[in-house]
Amino acid sequence: MALQLSRAFTDGIDRVTTRTGGILFALLLVQQFLLLASLNTVLGAQVPPAAADALGLSLPVPTAVAGVVLIGAFLFSAVYFVMLSRALTRPKAQLASFPSELYTRRIGWASLTMLVAGVVSAVATMIGFFLLILPGLFLAPHFVFLIFAVGVEDRGVVGSLKRSWGLAKGNRLRLFVIVLLVAVSGMLIGVVPTVFQLAGAPALGDIASVLINGILYTFVYGIIAAAYVQLADDTGDRGPESTASSTTPSGRSSAEL
Repeated sequence: MALQLSRAFTDGIDRVTTRTGGILFALLLVQQFLLLASLNTVLGAQVPPAAADALGLSLPVPTAVAGVVLIGAFLFSAVYFVMLSRALTRPKAQLASFPSELYTRRIGWASLTMLVAGVVSAVATMIGFFLLILPGLFLAPHFVFLIFAVGVEDRGVVGSLKRSWGLAKGNRLRLFVIVLLVAVSGMLIGVVPTVFQLAGAPALGDIASVLINGILYTFVYGIIAAAYVQLADDTGDRGPESTASSTTPSGRSSAEL
């Protein structure tokens, strides 16, 4: 099935402009603030005071505590993507709720798999970029559905990599448009902290950067979720979530009947 990119954009925007999208956006902001502030706090202890002042947002806690927060924020990212994948791929009629199964069903196993598979795909893409960039640009679109293969379909590391690759096959150029949008937007947003730093307000720069990034990536993952739904529904294989989230003609889930 050929991905309908315009439909994915409109459907993705509809999915994130819901209560579910709002909750995911808020969680992402908390995770990103804690990650950035704890990292700055840890780095600030390793550099001269003058350089530490230029780092921006930090936590008013000892370095050891900041280190624990940093590790926790990083690990939470895996849990977050499991929740996001399950939440945004539900039927739209269900997006006004945020049920506990999104963050309780096999969450430990799924989060560990998400973490390992994410590292593998990131390393592969980075190696590709080091090899004259083109291999990285080729690989990146193939991994965009990785989080959904893990979170929604309960696949393992190898299975999720294969599944994402299979879903992307035949739609590489369309998916590349999304990857390119993220890359260009990321580069432009990356200028924000520098501007605030030159103005003598690095902490405000970090805050602005996190907010803008949060908005951007919430919408991007909504679009990718919509693209996944298009392609996965065509294969008829969306794992246990497809059964749990099936709807009746009235729009109510089968679990509610």
